[in-house]
Amino acid sequence: MPPAWEEHLHDYNEGLGLVYERFVLNDFLRDLLRQYPIQTVLEAPIYGMAGITGINSVVLAQAGCAVTLADDAPQRLAGVQRIWGELGLPVRLVAVEDWARLPFADESFDLCWEWAGLWYLSDPAGLLRELARLSRRVVFVAMPNTLQVGYWLRKHVLEPEFVRYVDERWADMGRIRQVLEGAGLRIAAQGVLDVPPWPDTVMPAAEVLRRLGIRSQRLESRFTGDAWSWNIMEYYLGRQPDLRARVMKYAFLDRAPLPWPLKAVWAHHRYLIAVKAR
Repeated sequence: MPPAWEEHLHDYNEGLGLVYERFVLNDFLRDLLRQYPIQTVLEAPIYGMAGITGINSVVLAQAGCAVTLADDAPQRLAGVQRIWGELGLPVRLVAVEDWARLPFADESFDLCWEWAGLWYLSDPAGLLRELARLSRRVVFVAMPNTLQVGYWLRKHVLEPEFVRYVDERWADMGRIRQVLEGAGLRIAAQGVLDVPPWPDTVMPAAEVLRRLGIRSQRLESRFTGDAWSWNIMEYYLGRQPDLRARVMKYAFLDRAPLPWPLKAVWAHHRYLIAVKAR
């Protein structure tokens, strides 16, 4: 079954890998704000990344953007509303029934984007065409990188059953590009994001060890317990101001001045930026 989201509506300890992913994504979104005049944002869908659902766009709201989040699960929306309330940030939450027919007028947002959610949807192409219709400037799409080592470890060793609940075709950036270009957008940039020095297995390190048959209390103790707590909500709330520095010390591969195709063998995500062709 898909990764559980209910527990992380209350348990904010996501693990080092997810918190690293969030900081890298935050930096990327800030770069988008510097490149394009973005004031209004739609994130749809909000369920894609594991961990805490609905907080991908927090950094955009902190920068003053008006953020709208769309989702098809009422319980999830209620939890996300509470989480944004804890952060003291304004957000508009919209329930949708059909991802190919979102309830907004043409060009309602400067930026429309999604992170790792397409392959859970029944009509990913329909959603992409809607993002193109609703954006007046930029569409940003990112999906897990199926070329990287951790993906193949997950698919063939750790969790082969996960391909039963995702549609792998929608991690193909060529397919996504074709839909966006068919909707009249121009691809402005592409590349990889989230290149930490560990593989992307989408599960806690202690669970990886267990599934690999490695029984070591010493190793398992390094990745469990109160000392192994990674909570970006504490950073957003100002309670752990040093969290970013502790996490981003691992960003040497992300920051390395290498061509992105070389990084793709290890990067966790690939992305496209598309703009309205005027």
